[in-house]
Amino acid sequence: MPKQMHEFFDPRKTEGFQWRTPESYQNGEGGVQEMIVTEDKETGVFTRFLKFEPGASGKGTLTHECWEEVYIIEGPLVAEGQVYEAGTVAIRPPGMPHGPFSAPEGALTFEVHYYSK
Repeated sequence: MPKQMHEFFDPRKTEGFQWRTPESYQNGEGGVQEMIVTEDKETGVFTRFLKFEPGASGKGTLTHECWEEVYIIEGPLVAEGQVYEAGTVAIRPPGMPHGPFSAPEGALTFEVHYYSK
């Protein structure tokens, strides 16, 4: 099924949207939650919010088979000693290593994962 269409809505106030631990953070890191806004389960593309509680951190480097675009709504996020503030954008091609991340003050990102032809 293709990604679902949603016309202007607040997923925090819309039934059916909930925070959960993302697969890439289920190896004991904790403090990181995602809210999937729309996804295509057949292709694996999705759009989500990713929330880091204050003090949350990941332990590993991540790579994806797809493109990933990230906008930091609230921050900062820290990776390899570099601090990324709110308003910062990352556009990563498939296979690009990134992370691990920490969020000493907490952070919120908006992410789109997709495949390009």
